[in-house]
Amino acid sequence: MAIDEHPHRSTGFHLLFRRNRTGSTAAMSADTVTHDARAYTLASLRLLTGFVFLWAFLDKTFGFSYATASGKGWIDGGSPTRGFLGSVAVGPMESTFHAWAGDAWADWLFMLGLLGIGVAVMAGVALRPAAVAGTVMMALMWAAEWPPAKHLSDGSPSMSSNPFVDYHVVYALGLIAVAAAGAGTTWGLGRLWARLPIVRDHTWLR
Repeated sequence: MAIDEHPHRSTGFHLLFRRNRTGSTAAMSADTVTHDARAYTLASLRLLTGFVFLWAFLDKTFGFSYATASGKGWIDGGSPTRGFLGSVAVGPMESTFHAWAGDAWADWLFMLGLLGIGVAVMAGVALRPAAVAGTVMMALMWAAEWPPAKHLSDGSPSMSSNPFVDYHVVYALGLIAVAAAGAGTTWGLGRLWARLPIVRDHTWLR
């Protein structure tokens, strides 16, 4: 009788073990899918956000007839900052931006910022410095448009669609999100970048 009962108990134990193992495998698979979906979503956000900055640099440099007319690019002698900063018509920094418009230092700083942020974010390297630089740039551009104002300096309507949140804020938050999540490891060079000795010693460079 003892011999007859032993296989019964053993079979139940193995069935329970298999059932638990199947449940654990399913949970691990679900976690993997969720992790992959999150990684791909953040990588897509990183690439798209980086391309916004890189495209702005290319268009302003070569004049692709989008935001910058053909023949008005930086290589043609045009100023990337004169048009935008010179047309600021509202906000507490209006006169300051007018003084900066077209200055060589402003052109170089702006264009190098666009290029550096765009390349770094798309490549998935130096995301933290890029997020800081991009946030500062977006904050200055937000101040130049000054969404809280209902009227411009001449009294005409500002046509602001939102007094606080506009695309500059969204771009800045996108940069911060991909940097905080370390989104450079998926579809990017983040892992290779993190292995560099200088990056290992200075984590703020990640």
